[in-house]
Amino acid sequence: MFEPFPGNYVWNLGMNLALVCGGNHGELDEVCRPVREAATRGADASSAELFASWIAVADQVAANAAADEAAGYRLSAGSKFLRAAGYYLAAERLQSRDYAPRWAAYDRGLELYHHGSALRGLHVERVEIPYAGTSYPAIFVHDGSGTPRPTLVSVNGLDSMKEQVNMAGHGQANLERGMNTLFVDQPGTGEAIRKRGLPAIYDAERWGTPALDYLLTRSDVIASKIGVFGLSFGGYHAPRIAANEPRYALCAVMGANHVWGQRQRERVLNEGENPVPHYWDHVMWVFGMEDRDAFLAYADQITLDGQVEKIRVPFLVTHGENDRQIPAYNAQMSYDQAVNSPKRHLRMFTRADFEVEHCGADNGTGMRDYIADWCAETFAEMA
Repeated sequence: MFEPFPGNYVWNLGMNLALVCGGNHGELDEVCRPVREAATRGADASSAELFASWIAVADQVAANAAADEAAGYRLSAGSKFLRAAGYYLAAERLQSRDYAPRWAAYDRGLELYHHGSALRGLHVERVEIPYAGTSYPAIFVHDGSGTPRPTLVSVNGLDSMKEQVNMAGHGQANLERGMNTLFVDQPGTGEAIRKRGLPAIYDAERWGTPALDYLLTRSDVIASKIGVFGLSFGGYHAPRIAANEPRYALCAVMGANHVWGQRQRERVLNEGENPVPHYWDHVMWVFGMEDRDAFLAYADQITLDGQVEKIRVPFLVTHGENDRQIPAYNAQMSYDQAVNSPKRHLRMFTRADFEVEHCGADNGTGMRDYIADWCAETFAEMA
C-alpha cells in the first residue's frame, strides 16, 4: 500500500482510497505535505489538521473546475468537479461526529459529485428506497438506453458511501459488462446516517429486501437477474441478505467479514487496524448507541455462522492475503460454510496481483474487475 504517512495506517488508508476513487497524485501530494509531521502524533489527535489540508486542495480543484465550466469546457470541468467531490468526502470521512466542519464538506461533496456527473454525461439517478416507514437514499447507475439489464445492489462498508464506491469504478466496470448498479447508502452509512439518522442493524435483509423490491419496479432491470454485492462490512451484509432473501440471483463480496462482532471484541484488545480515526465513537454513532459494552453485546449477533448455509445462489468471496483489518480466515469460513451454493468460489488476492490489502485499497482494480467479470459471467449462465 502507498504509505505517505509511515506508521499511520488510518491516514494511509484514506489516501489510498482517494487514489482508488480517481484522485490525482499531484493534488494528493499537496494534501500530504503540510501534515506529514502531524501524522506522527496519531490518526485521532491530528485529524482536524488533515481535514484542513484536504479542504484547501478540494477548494482549489473546485475553483479550477468552475473556471473550466465558465469557459465552456464541460468535460474538463466535470472531471475536476468529481475529483473535488472525492476530496471533500475523503476529508469528511476521517472526522468525528462532533467535528462541525465535516457537515459542510459532506454537503459540498454530494453537490459536486452530481454536478460533475451531469457535466460528464453520466447516468447517475438519485432514488429513494422505502424502509421502516421512511426511506434511505441510493443512486442508480445505468447506460441511459432503457434496455433491461442484469443489476447489482452495491452495499457499503462501515464507513464508506455510495458515491465513493461508484467513483472507485464499480459502476463503470459493471456497465462495460452489461450490468446496472444500485449503490445504496444503507442504514448506518452515507446519507442514511448523516441526513436521516437511520442506524445500522444486524439483520440486513430488513433493508436489503426493499432494495430488490424497488428494482422490480424498473423496466430497465431484468427481474430474475438481480444480485447483491458488498465490500468490507458489506461482506457481512451481502451474504446475510442473500441467505434470507432468496429472490437475489447471486452474491459477491470484496473482503469477507464472517465474524464481524468477534472482531470488535478483538479491537478492544487493540488487535488489527482501524478504518477511521475516533473508531469507537464512529461505530457507536453508526449503530445509534452511546455505550460501548451495549454495542459489543449487540455486535455479538453480527456473524455469518448459521447464515451462509442458507445461500442457495452463486456466491463469490474475494479477499486480500494481507488484509490488516479483517483476517483472511474470514474468507475461508464464508466459503467453507456456503455448502448449499450451486457455484461457490473463493479468490484470494496475493502479491502477484499487486493487491493484498483490505478490499483492494492498495490497487483498486483487481478485486473490482474480477467481481464484475464473475457476476457478468454468472448472470449469462442463467436461463
